[in-house]
Amino acid sequence: MAQETVSQAAQGAGQQQAAAGALSHIRVLDLSRVLAGPWATQILGDLGADVIKIERPESGDDTRGWGPPWMPDAQGRESRIAAYYLCANRNKRSVTVDMASPDGQELIRRLVRESDVLVENFKAGGLARYGLDYDSLRAINPRLVYCSITGFGQTGPYAARAGYDFLVQGLGGLMSVTGRPDDQPGGGPMKVGVALTDILTGLYAANAIQAALAAREHTGLGQHVDMALLDVQVACLANQAMNYLATGNSPGRLGNAHPSIVPYQDFPTADGYMILAIGNDGQFARFCQEAGRPDLAADSRFATNRARVEHRDTLIPMLRHLTTARTTAAWIEALESRAVPCGPINTMEQVFDDVQVRARGLKIDMPHPEVGSVPLVASPIRLSDTPVDYRLPPPGLGEHTADVLVDVLGLSPEDVQSLQARGVV
Repeated sequence: MAQETVSQAAQGAGQQQAAAGALSHIRVLDLSRVLAGPWATQILGDLGADVIKIERPESGDDTRGWGPPWMPDAQGRESRIAAYYLCANRNKRSVTVDMASPDGQELIRRLVRESDVLVENFKAGGLARYGLDYDSLRAINPRLVYCSITGFGQTGPYAARAGYDFLVQGLGGLMSVTGRPDDQPGGGPMKVGVALTDILTGLYAANAIQAALAAREHTGLGQHVDMALLDVQVACLANQAMNYLATGNSPGRLGNAHPSIVPYQDFPTADGYMILAIGNDGQFARFCQEAGRPDLAADSRFATNRARVEHRDTLIPMLRHLTTARTTAAWIEALESRAVPCGPINTMEQVFDDVQVRARGLKIDMPHPEVGSVPLVASPIRLSDTPVDYRLPPPGLGEHTADVLVDVLGLSPEDVQSLQARGVV
């Protein structure tokens, strides 16, 4: 009986922990704006951290004004809430502080004393003039994990430069391998269709912050996390970077083709396009069988992946002729039955209507005080015991200023009113 009671208590404790979130014991002070920093802090917020988003009075995060498109309200009328802002700011509390004022700086220092993590994306050295740099703040909170996100890092000849995703996609080599070859129609360098370098930097930053928090469990001390968009972009060149380092030859643009696997690209169909992602010789043989050309898999020029890469200019036009014989849906149905990797090229509408996307719950809706409800993209993180919790919709500018100053810092309502009257918050 005692054993059963302990088990029940443990189960109850586990349920409470799950409801609280994996990082519910962590407070994050978010001084970042736009995308890379807010993406990192949204991840931490989704995992349960209390994220306090510090914004400029009146204007706030730059992305609040990055529209159209704007989120429509419940009556379908255009609001002034930018869709861009909504993508990276849920599970946060917004506090407006005039960082240029001494009183505002002191408020942030007081919040630092009550926080575990600070994230900022000012230019290198930009917060030193406010006394909010790492060296100044670790003196008042040695346990603070301080994450700086910049274009080029805290050191090196480019450290003082402003960094933007598009610029770094070019400088960091991504655009040299993205787009069609120069000698093809529409050829030339192309950026990725989302600000991928910002997103990847946010992902790396969230990982680095959690690593620093884990290290703090052993040392008792925080540390400075120096994240740079350029560093992340170069790191994420992955196999393309290694192709260069191994051979000394810079890889070029191949459109949708793969430098090391053939066929692995888009192909025309009777009503559009499909993707073939054939990763081994067995899959290629099964495709050729389904396409009515088993002889291609037996041809010495195409029998192995190495041979297919060497003779891609001969093989690809032949396959493109074959794939126009059926519709995209017909090809996918036939090839999936033969375990040949393939798929459509979906529009956004088709993505969110896809049965797998629906089954995984990748679109969520959250109640919002201004527009009634906002649709958002769910976190892809699935934790069995401490699942992601969608507690707060992307906040209005300064929505939680009074609450945070009273609850976290212990200020009185009169203190808050005085700060508001003086334009500090």
